[in-house]
Amino acid sequence: MGMIKEFKEFAIKGNLIDMAVGVVMGGAFGKVVSTFIDGMVMPAIGMISGGVDFTQQKIILKDAVPASADGATPAVAEVAVKYGDFISQCITFLVVALVVFVVIKAINKMKKAEAAVPAAPPAQEVLLTEIRDLLKK
Repeated sequence: MGMIKEFKEFAIKGNLIDMAVGVVMGGAFGKVVSTFIDGMVMPAIGMISGGVDFTQQKIILKDAVPASADGATPAVAEVAVKYGDFISQCITFLVVALVVFVVIKAINKMKKAEAAVPAAPPAQEVLLTEIRDLLKK
């Protein structure tokens, strides 16, 4: 019973909801960045590099073997190192990391700006200060 109560308190505080929203937004952002890289960045890099399609780049370690006509020899798939996909995923990671860095930096800058602005004194304190200044005169 205690664990269920703790979980309800955790969920009500908003931590669970904040975390869920973060996961959903992160997943959506990842798909947007992947689409951007695959559809816009990699074709541009391919044009710059002489029309090379990086997603199709690979080193073939063993060629595919088709099945024999009589069925005695089964088909063997190609064995290849797909370094083009790896390059594309590395670029995607760098873009995501850069965007997250910029967002975190902006959030930290806003937090510092909030901390730098002193809070206004309460109305009672202002009134007492005015009374003190009047009594000094």
